[in-house]
Amino acid sequence: MKIATWNINSIRIRIDQVIRFLLKEKIDILCLQETKVTDNLFPFKTFKDNGYNFIKVNGQKQYNGVAIISRLPITRSYKKDFCEKKEKRYISITLENNIEIHNFYFPAGGIEPDIKKNPKFEEKLNFYSKVTDWFTKRNSKKKQILVGDMNIAPSENDVWSHEKLINIVSHTPIEIKYFDKLIKSFDWVDAVRYFNGDKKKIFSWWSYRVIEWKLENKGRRLDHIWVEKSLSKKIQNIQVLKKFRNYSQPSDHVPLILDLDI
Repeated sequence: MKIATWNINSIRIRIDQVIRFLLKEKIDILCLQETKVTDNLFPFKTFKDNGYNFIKVNGQKQYNGVAIISRLPITRSYKKDFCEKKEKRYISITLENNIEIHNFYFPAGGIEPDIKKNPKFEEKLNFYSKVTDWFTKRNSKKKQILVGDMNIAPSENDVWSHEKLINIVSHTPIEIKYFDKLIKSFDWVDAVRYFNGDKKKIFSWWSYRVIEWKLENKGRRLDHIWVEKSLSKKIQNIQVLKKFRNYSQPSDHVPLILDLDI
């Protein structure tokens, strides 16, 4: 089973890229973030015309928005507003094999990493706390997978320069502390690092501000795939498809694929 996650940064702009990706890579389930469209305007028909008949969305005009597109039947879906701001940042599904997939778009956190000066940074930390509390208190018997744009690059090899980004939002010590609390809130395994080890530089995002992004390679690993520990031994492959950043009108994020032997 192939599960992919991708911050698409507007599904309507990049629908052709998404369909090409789904068909070429033979994806079973795709989790999208930043769809930036209300539910009624989501391109359901395009996906269904290409064999993806099971679609759950939690959309928002111009901002945020998450969706899960599947070839496999979905038995249940669930939405939750973790910080009661009416921001569409989470949706989950349950499959017939009793696997539950959580799709998140965590807040970016603004520019200044100071909760007194920057309300957006405080909102980001609060969101992490709410999600951590939720997973800590849950008692689900389903197999769990968590994917999405978490907007934190936790390790030195998840950023192009640890020294230059240590005080930049997405790589600050306090954010990493909250990230670590979340991964410890449940029996989570960072699938990308589990499969690739800790020493390899891995990025999933490159800023639009850097024109020669490929040459400079100033990336960060903001997109993540976590699996419940019991699923970690079933990982067949993990791919980070950097080539998608080369496309015309690309997202600033690239897709990640988890291949599970299920």
